[in-house]
Amino acid sequence: MGLTLSEQIISHAAGRKVRAGDLVVVPVDCAMGVDSITPSIIDVMRDELGVERVFDPDRIAIIIDHVAPAVNIATANAQAKVRRFAMEQGIRHFYDVGRGVCHQVMIEEGLAGPGQIVIGSDSHSTSYGAVGAFGCGMGATDIALAWATGHTWLRVPETICIRARGNFQAGVTAKDLTLWVEQTLGADGATYRAVEYHGVDMLSLASRQTLACMTTELGAKAGIIPPSGEVAERFPVPEWLRVDPDARYERVVEVDLGSLVPLVAVSPRVDDVRPAAELGHIRVDQVFIGTCTNGRLEDLQMAARILRGRRLAPGVRMLVVPASSRVLMDAMADGTLAVLLEAGATIGTPGCGPCIGRHMGVLGDGEVAFSTANRNFRGRMGSPHAEIYLGSPATAAASAVTGRITDPREFL
Repeated sequence: MGLTLSEQIISHAAGRKVRAGDLVVVPVDCAMGVDSITPSIIDVMRDELGVERVFDPDRIAIIIDHVAPAVNIATANAQAKVRRFAMEQGIRHFYDVGRGVCHQVMIEEGLAGPGQIVIGSDSHSTSYGAVGAFGCGMGATDIALAWATGHTWLRVPETICIRARGNFQAGVTAKDLTLWVEQTLGADGATYRAVEYHGVDMLSLASRQTLACMTTELGAKAGIIPPSGEVAERFPVPEWLRVDPDARYERVVEVDLGSLVPLVAVSPRVDDVRPAAELGHIRVDQVFIGTCTNGRLEDLQMAARILRGRRLAPGVRMLVVPASSRVLMDAMADGTLAVLLEAGATIGTPGCGPCIGRHMGVLGDGEVAFSTANRNFRGRMGSPHAEIYLGSPATAAASAVTGRITDPREFL
């Protein structure tokens, strides 16, 4: 009987063959902490575990991205604590305000790779599956244990396989595929499962990051795309990591990519999904393009193609937050930023931005946002009396031009 990708990766780390349901203790290749959780990780490691030094400063990353720059004194003090810790511990992979969203930075810096086990103190650490890693989010205590010992424990997950065929029509993207999967499986449809995407070899690394990231909204432990194409060219792929035709999946879901249309997750559930074309009556006050889900260069370029020569609708504000400083520089170099600014957009510091409702675009009562992020529950971006609709950068840009949720194919 063959092995799923998760079973292969965890088996390799454990030094023995494991299958879904097994409990294992394995070494981690990298353990990441973000600014909002790292103070607690430090406290647990030192005060509860009694460990003063991390196990290996070269296999730990700390990234200040969630509230960057700091929004108040308490946040500033917490971030100062994190900076002191990183310096005292000799942690090379420390990235301060402006470098970008943790998951984007981890992949750009090569801190996650095919066949590795990479954990992080953010739930969307599933993003590392975009390069064929077993990536998963954990709480402060588990990350502290990994920082102290270099190991973590896992229950090997069952796997759901999403098997795609064909290709997207114009105006449809990986974000629309993820929303279709959310609708098909439900918000808890992959709880503590791994989700593998097959048949998406043509997708860019950026699009794969969208797929892997959004598996978190299914409740998944990990989301993995087999390394191929751009990923195989940029990252060394172990010879033992491959799709096994004899692997056993808990469920296989077939999808014809050519049949998909631009989709929108309707407030306040990520699995309440409808065609954008059916929601033209929904006006928008704020459009947000960014986050670990859709803040990369191809996302900004997609929005710019629709916004070129156009202006935002009256009464609409548009916030664009590049996922990293590298994305920001590339978007500046190729003229993408100029197009967005000319259309009336505001550019924010690379990082999480308004996604978590802490700063940089908090919503007020009764306001409606269209966001390229991953969550739309009440209060996510500010007021619990605001509404959040989720979709692709193309749908976001089209909606910014018309002032209502709009199928981007109207502009293509």
